[in-house]
Amino acid sequence: MRFFKGLVILALIVGGAVLGVWRGWLSVSPQWNPWAPLDINAPPNLLTRYKLMALRNDPQLCDQALATSGLRTARQADSGANTTCPLTNVLRVQGGEVALSSSFLASCPLAVAFALFERHALQPAATAVYGQKVTRVDHLGSFACRNMYGRESGSRSQHATASALDIAGFRLADGRAISVLKDWPKDNTNAQFLRQVRDGACDMFSVVLSPDYNEAHRNHFHLDVGPWWICR
Repeated sequence: MRFFKGLVILALIVGGAVLGVWRGWLSVSPQWNPWAPLDINAPPNLLTRYKLMALRNDPQLCDQALATSGLRTARQADSGANTTCPLTNVLRVQGGEVALSSSFLASCPLAVAFALFERHALQPAATAVYGQKVTRVDHLGSFACRNMYGRESGSRSQHATASALDIAGFRLADGRAISVLKDWPKDNTNAQFLRQVRDGACDMFSVVLSPDYNEAHRNHFHLDVGPWWICR
């Protein structure tokens, strides 16, 4: 009975705190306020994934987050509802402080997660390991209207909603190239860097798959903002 009463009291306290933040009675830092816009400059925390999902169907909130990102993006028209893989609230990411091997289509949560990844995982890892920054990200694409692993039947891939990006490698300021395919199996500085990048990406993406996951990912990192959580 005491345990049950304790749970009730705890629920009331938590509920009162949430209500206080929502109504503005309690003041908390924006990064810990579930209703405050996501700020790319703030380090990811337990609310980051929730705030990313809130961007999915809210273009205005999306634009607020992207305004702090430094990314160059162009909003794309929604596709028709009768298309096989309809897209809504999608942008073309053209680059930013880091160049891209090519632009890519991205749902708003993917675009914002990529900006978070660049700022809070990729560049810190490059600075720590090499003492310099990454200047280009080489990727294999984002949008592809297909099922998982290209199967004829089964669940749609997150690529089908432009919510996933496959990254193949990076280029450093000194021109050095790091390849997931070539460098992941090695026991050297490049492999150390790639593992730091993989681990850091798990703070903002829902799913992060590396060559450790299976043979299908031997040459890239799969990063997505779908409903499942896995980091491997």
